[in-house]
Amino acid sequence: MKFPLNFTFKIGTLANDFTAKDANNETVAYVKQKLFKLKEQVIVYSDEKKTKEMFYIKANKWLDFNTTYNFTSADGIELGKIARKGWKSLMKAQYELYDENEKQDLVIKEENPWAKVFDSLFSEIPIIGMLTGYVFNPKYIITRPDGTLVARISKRKSFFGRRFSIDKLSEFESGEELRVLLGSMMLLLLERRRG
Repeated sequence: MKFPLNFTFKIGTLANDFTAKDANNETVAYVKQKLFKLKEQVIVYSDEKKTKEMFYIKANKWLDFNTTYNFTSADGIELGKIARKGWKSLMKAQYELYDENEKQDLVIKEENPWAKVFDSLFSEIPIIGMLTGYVFNPKYIITRPDGTLVARISKRKSFFGRRFSIDKLSEFESGEELRVLLGSMMLLLLERRRG
């Protein structure tokens, strides 16, 4: 994949879905969250026409702060998982990414939690709320457990707060690129609801 990757959420649909495109503006994936499921389920397709299912992201529990989301390929191969750090994530979002052997691989942390707080507060004000997508833009950093910066997820300036990007900050180790992609997708689906 050619970075930066750009995610654009659709605003005219009931489903929570978005398209991921690479630096050449070619579609990398189309992500759709299943509606009305007790356990969250996300399907990652090869394109917007939903030609081919590539990956699944499924919650291990329903309605819990400490839910883990497992990544599997279309043929059922375990690829890793992302776990939200419960109460720790209440003010400042923090997630841990694990590889297919359940070894912690990466950490995703919110850089400045106040950006999300102000984004959420001002978005509730009539008329002014429509403009918060141009002012408050949360960012998340992805690091290895030793602190090495791997990537950054940023909310981009947009009218409805629907554009995000992932910038690569260092070379990926084996399997990291896919876990960064799938983990970022799930993070955005969860955090976008919170502001």
